Amino acid sequence: RRLATRMLKGLDTVRGAVTLVGAGPGATDLLTMRAVNALQQADVIIHDGLVSPEVIAMGRRDARRINVGKSKGHHSASQEEINRILVREASQGHNVVRLKGGDPMVFGRAGEEIAALRQAGIPVEIVPGVTSALAAAASAQIPFTLRGISSSLVFATGHDREQNTLPDWAGLALKGATVAVYMGRTVAGDVARKLIEAGMSPKVPVAIAQAVTTPQEHFETGTLQTLALLSPGRPDDLPALIIIGESVRHGTISDAPALGSIHRAAADRPSLSIHAA
Repeated sequence: RRLATRMLKGLDTVRGAVTLVGAGPGATDLLTMRAVNALQQADVIIHDGLVSPEVIAMGRRDARRINVGKSKGHHSASQEEINRILVREASQGHNVVRLKGGDPMVFGRAGEEIAALRQAGIPVEIVPGVTSALAAAASAQIPFTLRGISSSLVFATGHDREQNTLPDWAGLALKGATVAVYMGRTVAGDVARKLIEAGMSPKVPVAIAQAVTTPQEHFETGTLQTLALLSPGRPDDLPALIIIGESVRHGTISDAPALGSIHRAAADRPSLSIHAA
């Protein structure tokens, strides 16, 4: 019995662990200290394609890096394949970091990875990160909640798991709410049309943000009625965040080019202008 117990303890020491780490929106100085510590202790770093090289480089030099995200010349792995990689690496005794853009728990498929790891009996820890909506709000000085203007905040995604646009438009068209739509670039027109049909005013201001907190940061502003005309200026493979609500009007505002196109270096302040239809 003692021998069996020692053998079981030996097996336990071989099993590794997985830490899901939020890489934030792009700027390395927005990583938490806990995230940096996790990266520097990792044997294996499994990262998304959109995580910046500077963040990935903060791990140990000898750590193995596995890109499971979509990037130029590299197709993304399926979620099932990612789950298998996480379980495999941790089962071999490795200290694994699963590095995700933004925050793992906000449209990061973290729930599926946590479930797979729990089922395999592998310890998992979550390190939060700055999600892109909050980074965009900070960069453009848009107060998501503002007394007398916006009393609630809704995070939504432009697509569900089956790539259908979101159905509950009436629930999103709440009066006094600010709505942040992730991955909304290709469905901006549908988002605007369905929110208007659900009762939201066409004159509600909107902003589209890309590559926030990086030198390529870009904003476009307008109204819900002109949302379909707004075109983010960054490459097609970069996701876009749509911010909808009266709080957008209270961001940093000054004269801007037509349709409010703003491109700035990371050290500069953005200047937003709301253009009605």
